[in-house]
Amino acid sequence: TTAGVVCFIFLFKHWFMKQQQWLQAEKEKVTAELQLLKAQVHPHFLFNTLNNIYSFSLGQSPKTPGMILKLSSLLSYMLYDCKADEVLLEKEIEVMKDYIELEEARYGDNIDISLNIEGDIKDKCIAPLLLLPFLENAFKHGTSDQLEKPWLSMDIAVKQYTLHCKIANSKNNHVPLSASGIGIENVRKRLQFIYPGRHELKTSDEGDFFVVSLRVELINYGMKYRGS
Repeated sequence: TTAGVVCFIFLFKHWFMKQQQWLQAEKEKVTAELQLLKAQVHPHFLFNTLNNIYSFSLGQSPKTPGMILKLSSLLSYMLYDCKADEVLLEKEIEVMKDYIELEEARYGDNIDISLNIEGDIKDKCIAPLLLLPFLENAFKHGTSDQLEKPWLSMDIAVKQYTLHCKIANSKNNHVPLSASGIGIENVRKRLQFIYPGRHELKTSDEGDFFVVSLRVELINYGMKYRGS
């Protein structure tokens, strides 16, 4: 009987160690996948933005220095702030505003853009570069493909600790939903990893416009760092 108990304990310890090793391997795999998904945003975004600035520099536009300054701010955000698992929501929104201004400089008066923010966005945390790809997608696969004057609207609302984000952009009827690129699928995967059961993402192709709606349960920054 004693030998049987010893054998059982040995086998249990062996099984437990194997389980811990498997869990650690899965954790490292998920972390690596998240880092890869996050990294995919950077080259895509930078390529588009640098092209915009390059076009202005060729024409020696006085807007070029301001655009470079905003790009510098975006780079600082990507290189430093985005190393963290979460950033302040207001910082992510500030970066999105910089991105919009960079695009507005390129389009001039040939685009209508509306931005509405409601609720208290302070002291809320969100995964970095979670909202920006939707905005980038709207410009790249929607407004940039149109011959007539395009439009884009972004509505962000925070109710208690739930974020609601809706981005709609006009597009040509012949541009299908599948042409939305890797941006949305990238975010969809990150949401599944980071906010399982705490988010809802919907996309809708309405023919002449495209809509992305996102709901995410956020974390209070103060509570998080007080250990609550």
